[in-house]
Amino acid sequence: MLFSFISYLEHEKRVSRHTSLAYKKDLDQFMEFINTAFGMANPEEAGHAEIRAWMVDLIEDGLEVATVNRKIATLRSFYKFLLRSEVISKDPTFKIRSLKKGRTLPAFIQEKEMLTLLEENNFAQDFEGQRDRMVMQTLYLTGIRLSELIGLKWSSVDLRQLQIKVLGKGKKFRIIPISGSLKSAILQYRKVFEDSFSIQNENDFFIVKSNREQVYPMMIYRIVKKYLNLFVRNTKSSPHLMRHTFATHLLNKGADLNAVKDLLGHASLAATQVYTHNSIEKLKAVYEQAHPKA
Repeated sequence: MLFSFISYLEHEKRVSRHTSLAYKKDLDQFMEFINTAFGMANPEEAGHAEIRAWMVDLIEDGLEVATVNRKIATLRSFYKFLLRSEVISKDPTFKIRSLKKGRTLPAFIQEKEMLTLLEENNFAQDFEGQRDRMVMQTLYLTGIRLSELIGLKWSSVDLRQLQIKVLGKGKKFRIIPISGSLKSAILQYRKVFEDSFSIQNENDFFIVKSNREQVYPMMIYRIVKKYLNLFVRNTKSSPHLMRHTFATHLLNKGADLNAVKDLLGHASLAATQVYTHNSIEKLKAVYEQAHPKA
């Protein structure tokens, strides 16, 4: 049933390969736990008590609340699938409640630090150096996701219309405008790309390894971490941090929330509104500094 569930996620729910692997990892961990702790060979045998016991075990292992809740969400999806498939007659996650967690604001990079990081002399002039700069620029100047960057091809980069077309979550395409400065950077990168590989093919991936093959997630993580650690202090280094920074800087400059939602490819405003809290904090700081009665 696990194989059937993963197949259902990939072909009917159309989740990414990365997401389906995360689901499988969570379920493998759960099955290992109930087998070790309760001698159960199949997840269909587990009930409310076994799931609660797993939650306690995860917490005792020091996992964050958000991680535990994500794993429970995986179980909910799996047991709903088993219920629809008539493998089980009762959903054991029905009474399971997610753990409460305090609201944390998305981390972001200060504008001054970001501009310093992207300066041209911070990157080598060879292909790898210019590719790394393009990775950092594209993540910050478009706010695209890691998976969207990896899947981006030259054919989706339209410099005449100043836009790129990305394939986002749920296999949905969206158009993201690009600035004149990013256009200039892409033209510079394209020249280095063509010099390195003789000719640039429209079917080539936009970001590639030095052997022209498609990059993989951990490689982008390493690139981002390398440069963030050099220029940004006291922050977790990840490609998603660049996305947080993109959204926060737009809102700090007065961008419309709905427009930011569309640029990020969010399905609803709820996911985008979390970034407004950072903007409000900035307004509070300005008030405290400027108002005579603050």
